[in-house]
Amino acid sequence: MFTIEHDFDATVVTLIDEAAVHRQEDITINAFEDCVVIEQINPRTEEMQRITLSLAQLADLTAALNLPEGVYTRAK
Repeated sequence: MFTIEHDFDATVVTLIDEAAVHRQEDITINAFEDCVVIEQINPRTEEMQRITLSLAQLADLTAALNLPEGVYTRAK
């Protein structure tokens, strides 16, 4: 299950891990104009873990999900 919300400066997607046997914490993805921030609470420390991807990194990740094992460069 997931939700989508449109805030003033970002689109926020929340992924809810309801089907897993050992349910993981929800993941929140904030898509801004110049980057994407992925957040998840660490259940052991109760601290927010945050990863920031540039739009180029996000494009590389999107391409990588559909490619076989190997080393690639993305045409610009």
